[in-house]
Amino acid sequence: MRNKVWSIILLLLTVPVSKAFGGTEKVDVLVAGGGASGVAAAIQAARMGMHVALVEETDWLGGMLTSAGVSAVDGNYKLPGGIWGEFKERLEKHYGSREALITGWVSDVLFEPSVGNRIFHEMAAAEPTLTIWHRTRVESIRRLKGQWLVKVRKGAGKPQEIQAQTLIDATELGDVAKQCGVKYDIGMESREVTHEAIAPEKANNIVQDITYVAILKDYGRDVSIPRPVGYQPEEFACACESPLCITPKEPHRVWSAEKMLTYGKLPNKKYMINWPIEGNDYYVNIVEMTPKERIKALEAAKQRTLRFIYFMQNELGWKHLGLADDEYPTPDRLPFIPYHRESRRIHGVIRFTVNDAASPYTQADKLYRTCIAVGDYPVDHHHSRYNGTETLPDLYFHPIPSYGLPVGVMLPKDVKGLIVAEKSISVSNIVNGTTRLQPVVLQIGQAAGALAALGIKQGKRPDEVAVRDIQNAVLEAKGYLLPYLDVPVSDVKFKSYQRIGSTGILKGKGKHVDWSNETWLRADTLLLGEELEGLMDIYPKWAAAHGKLQSGNITLDKALSLIGDIAKQENLTLKATPEAVWQAFGLQDFRRERPILRGEMAVLIDQMLDPFNRVPVDIKGTYLRQAILIR
Repeated sequence: MRNKVWSIILLLLTVPVSKAFGGTEKVDVLVAGGGASGVAAAIQAARMGMHVALVEETDWLGGMLTSAGVSAVDGNYKLPGGIWGEFKERLEKHYGSREALITGWVSDVLFEPSVGNRIFHEMAAAEPTLTIWHRTRVESIRRLKGQWLVKVRKGAGKPQEIQAQTLIDATELGDVAKQCGVKYDIGMESREVTHEAIAPEKANNIVQDITYVAILKDYGRDVSIPRPVGYQPEEFACACESPLCITPKEPHRVWSAEKMLTYGKLPNKKYMINWPIEGNDYYVNIVEMTPKERIKALEAAKQRTLRFIYFMQNELGWKHLGLADDEYPTPDRLPFIPYHRESRRIHGVIRFTVNDAASPYTQADKLYRTCIAVGDYPVDHHHSRYNGTETLPDLYFHPIPSYGLPVGVMLPKDVKGLIVAEKSISVSNIVNGTTRLQPVVLQIGQAAGALAALGIKQGKRPDEVAVRDIQNAVLEAKGYLLPYLDVPVSDVKFKSYQRIGSTGILKGKGKHVDWSNETWLRADTLLLGEELEGLMDIYPKWAAAHGKLQSGNITLDKALSLIGDIAKQENLTLKATPEAVWQAFGLQDFRRERPILRGEMAVLIDQMLDPFNRVPVDIKGTYLRQAILIR
């Protein structure tokens, strides 16, 4: 009951009746889908002065984090950028501390889905130019004279038209992109297409398992459910250690029942049941189904989850654990939607692959120069419920370093005026196993919202907006471009490190570290002259005159002489004095004869030469020398 009342209140607050019904609603930006990327996109665009409409089929916001019940966040614990960081801080405030979120062992951030939904609604309600249309679905889309005309329907009501300059597809399965005529892939690309060594030789249409998550609550009494049709305890025998387990599919992962249960333990005596080891994962490919077909197909996934709950209650003795009555206002108390790990993936102007994540500096396209979001989770695919999983690549926590995600993945190759977010961005099937994680998706959405706003402000299509403008908007929103752990977002040096890293003048070093990978600019390390090779790419006149870089440690005096020489050869005006930079950034020990640190050099180059803003890049990270900005 509490959730129903809350939903009604929020609906009244966020959907002005005068706007939501009758006539054509005219907005700057229309966001289709209120999942993680959708709500982030809408909030960011509104914060940048846009009138935004967000249409969402359920009463909730947050998608996989809330509406699907996956309220255990994977990744980016040490990279809390932008709206993801705001969301995390609000959770900490709600529960009292950061430590209060570490209730289960699968994550450092666990929370009740209803709390996450409430927080997203509060964040959205703070933006007066953002209107949310709940229980609303997109029916048709057309483009006319540079405008999007989108017909939507709220519940069983009459169709309503929304006119928008820019459209963002933040649906869970990329349904809007398909309606707009965007080309896309489903399943695994071939090795020949992506050049990923771990990809299959031949393409297929196999997607990851879905899961109908359950949120259980400790009632302290018997709340066991009736025996579901088709229940056989053998189906879940090896989900944990049990006398029933004879031939486990994954012998190395048969853990205790207690460990299985506490995997997703939530605050307030609740448990997230999203168990991949012979638990409630389910294989079905619903992407190309109609809405009615999807509902029918997903019923089987629901039934598996109910059978798993019955198994836990009756075979493991947990009859006091039942579906929470204060989470989802649904008849069956299950989430609104299943956990989708995969969707359509558009053909974008850029396709990001696992090679780009693993070795960003050795690729032909220097995509690291164009990034707008970061991730640190390994490549993780779920295929255990597919009949034939042994024929697929082993993608169980495939190791990669932390990475930056380029802006071009959001831009369809052939359809203009559309931005694609969520899981339908232009990435390979393999690397989707990490870019699908919700902190990354929140960042993608925020960047999509910034891109939409910038395009409208500048009178440009999204694909015409300068890469550096988008990146600057992300930085202003306290977001990451590259996953450097050297300083937090709050540090005065943060933006300088991000900008210089994005030029390649100083390159980060990444490594795989279990579930949370790392990349460091190595700011506190002594600078070697040869590490400044990136300067040669940016400043060709200086490179031609200079010849080669000094090797070994260089002093502060030599560093300043180098910066001055670049300015002279490239006819640039220095934007600050070294003394002023040193004082403004709280740097220590201005003795010119001492060796300089990498971080100090990053700040000096950024503040004095400003290569990030003066030397633009295109969508592939190539320098646009004809457009060098002398300012």
